[in-house]
Amino acid sequence: MNTSALRLMPLAIAAALAFAPAAHAATASAPRAENAFLSQQDAAARAARVANVDYVLDFTLTGKESFGGTTTLSFDLNDASSPLTVDLDKATVKSVTVNGKSVTPQYNGWFVTLAAKDLVKGRNTVAIVYERPHSTNGEGLHRMVDPVDGRVYTYSHFEPAAAHQMFAVFDQPDLKGTYQVNVTAPADWEVISTTRENKVEAGGEGKRWTFPRTKKLSPYNFSMHAGPYKKWEDNSGKYPMRLFARQSVAAQVKPAEWFKYTKSGLAFFDEYFGIPYQFEKYDQILVPDFLYGAMENAGAITFAEAGFMYKADMTSEQRARLAGVIMHEMAHQWFGDLVTMKWWNGLWLNESFASFMGTLATAEATEFKDAWRAFYSQGKQGAYMQDQQSTTHPIEVPVPSTQNAFDNIDAITYSKGASTLMQLRHLLGAEVFRKGVHNYLVKYQFRNATLDDFIGSLGQAAGRDLKGWTQEWLYQPGVNTIAANYSCANGKIKSFSLEQSASKQFPTLREQRVQVASFRMDGKQLKLDKNVAIIYKGAKTAVPGMVGAACPDLVYPNYEDWGFVKVQLDKRSFDTARASLAGVDDPLLRAMLWQSLWDGVRDAKLPLNDFISTALNNAPQEKDYTLLGDVLGKVGAAKRYLSAMDPNSAYAVQAGRQLEEMAWNAAVAAKGNDDFQRRWFGAYLGLASSRPALDRLASLLEGKQTLEGLKINQDLRWSIIARLNRYDYPGAAALVKAEQERDKSDSGQSAALAATVVRPDPAVKGEWLGTIQDTKTKLPFSKVRTAMGALYPAEQTALAEQTAEQRLAKLPELDKNAGPVYMRAYGPSMIPASCSPASVKRLEAASAQMKELSAGTRRALLDTLEEDQRCVAIKQAMTAK
Repeated sequence: MNTSALRLMPLAIAAALAFAPAAHAATASAPRAENAFLSQQDAAARAARVANVDYVLDFTLTGKESFGGTTTLSFDLNDASSPLTVDLDKATVKSVTVNGKSVTPQYNGWFVTLAAKDLVKGRNTVAIVYERPHSTNGEGLHRMVDPVDGRVYTYSHFEPAAAHQMFAVFDQPDLKGTYQVNVTAPADWEVISTTRENKVEAGGEGKRWTFPRTKKLSPYNFSMHAGPYKKWEDNSGKYPMRLFARQSVAAQVKPAEWFKYTKSGLAFFDEYFGIPYQFEKYDQILVPDFLYGAMENAGAITFAEAGFMYKADMTSEQRARLAGVIMHEMAHQWFGDLVTMKWWNGLWLNESFASFMGTLATAEATEFKDAWRAFYSQGKQGAYMQDQQSTTHPIEVPVPSTQNAFDNIDAITYSKGASTLMQLRHLLGAEVFRKGVHNYLVKYQFRNATLDDFIGSLGQAAGRDLKGWTQEWLYQPGVNTIAANYSCANGKIKSFSLEQSASKQFPTLREQRVQVASFRMDGKQLKLDKNVAIIYKGAKTAVPGMVGAACPDLVYPNYEDWGFVKVQLDKRSFDTARASLAGVDDPLLRAMLWQSLWDGVRDAKLPLNDFISTALNNAPQEKDYTLLGDVLGKVGAAKRYLSAMDPNSAYAVQAGRQLEEMAWNAAVAAKGNDDFQRRWFGAYLGLASSRPALDRLASLLEGKQTLEGLKINQDLRWSIIARLNRYDYPGAAALVKAEQERDKSDSGQSAALAATVVRPDPAVKGEWLGTIQDTKTKLPFSKVRTAMGALYPAEQTALAEQTAEQRLAKLPELDKNAGPVYMRAYGPSMIPASCSPASVKRLEAASAQMKELSAGTRRALLDTLEEDQRCVAIKQAMTAK
């Protein structure tokens, strides 16, 4: 089915396809497609026949490139008249036994087919003995050799559907099962799984680990990790906690911080959900080469170590991020692990709810009370940007097969979904919302549920039919815009209404509850005059509560960020915002006004140079740490636009130097405030491109110059070296080799790779492009991803253009052969765009021709085209002034 048709599918049809597996029972006898992916139809047919699944998993791990396994799978079968498949990827199958009878394996590299004649109605037991290479792409049972000490580490990662890359399994979320695990591993290894081991016995050169049976889980929520991990323990809370990391990086882990937030989070969620944590112990494992930020495996959560290891004291931002990710994954233990979606179309609800609850828990159970403000500036803005593109999609979308499971995992899935849940909480009331969630978890615990089940529980708790709300918010894409329309007479507001609009492509108007606030200037300060909460819907909604208030200098119609909606300021309010940012006391309002200005840039209504002038005048005065990070992020984005347009233009050079000096002077002035100084210096590093700025970085690296209060640690050394190489600073290439001798860690290898690949050298670019596009390369995928991200920075347009045609021409072939994991990284970073009419035209031609790309890759192509069009429009708006 065409992807665009799926995205616009009406509610009734979408719901029927997504949530009615019984309707597919008639196709149970149809042979399964011979490919690497499981279709929803085949999954539904299998789920209609199979129940009460139990696994006994036996693994033999040696640390070598392959591992051995035996899956003993027991299940009830209600129809034995046709073959049944068991998923197992790229293994060497040694034997298959069905109900005590040895059978000849029917195996195609993707799944084992069990013949109908060997199956019985009722209870069946199947044993599959196999060997398989460890993966190196972050899925299945990943293996990594630590370059520092040669030790081998493994960990599992199964989402969305990669459990069959480790063992034979019904790899679909609605066939929950129990797992009893036995592992033979080297004697110095730790083995971690969903349950805590109940026996460890010496045997030969290794040890035999035995784990008790788990509670019912979907395959992607189960996990097993093994290696000579360093272990920390804390038993001060209600549930025992452990933390694991590689030996060579253990000194960079701050276990006290991990245990503090974990303990407070478990207490918060126990109380909020009204259901105790169900997995008895709480393990967290920092793992290398991880594809994502973290993964909510039940009772054994994995985290990408690169995002949570520090060679200096943690900043407030780093602690807040740690707390937020811990809370996000912890929320999944209830919402996702305890109650799980039936099929991958429901994955958004898991992620949206965890994003919502993770932010709520961070705000209410940690010191980071501004977590919602950080969510506004970070996650929510990504959702607004995504939702304004033609490739946006409804929150709830059909997923034809496991190949498509992550096609729509993006800011819509996480942040727009979380925002809609927050809006629903405002509509229903916080306690009614909590009650509905509690009832849902109680009713469906250890089972699979649908969107209708969740919304039904909330609606029942509220005594309200939420079908209309669901249709508007979850099945229709796009973001609306609201604007205040008011008139004044004799210094008072005479009339006031909210006007809601939508794009032609996505015309749905929505209902939601917001606060409309008016402000007056009091000297140099902007003061709140009137604040009215109102539910608006349709194209125009009167706001009688504002009538009679003083005629405002600024109106903000989504005060305190209750709604998911883009705000268009009226001209008077926009001018006030530009002129009076420093006079706004409320940091959230200040953040929203900054965002309105940045929206003006991205919509080509406010010239980029005007925004940069505003930033130069106001950013150094910003005293709120969280908001400063947001503002500096926008400054960095402005610099990238300038670099993409023409880094050598007179204005780009002048503005670049002004921004450099702003950041450097602020870093110097922040002496004694480590958080602010490191934030400002990080901005300086990201802005430095002039020869004087690069000279200063080189002097800091060599110790010839210092920034009082700032320690140039190993991470900063690599960042400086990368920046110097990016701009071909004299001697920069030699610095990479010298630093590699100082730092032989895995992170050092990755940093050296990035610093090498980023060099503006045609020979380097050509060599690494060849490596990236070689789908047979032996380089670990984590290193390939690093190279992708470093190859063509914004200012290297001329170099990027040398391979632009080749990269576009190669796209269909790579899309066909490389697989979804590779293409999710390749598409966004390697599709060429150069902020020029010629580049736009080239991308338009490619999008017109390449209609057969996979959904995810085609979306990356269209997103690149639209961002290139936006860059050209921003350039035109700036030069037209």
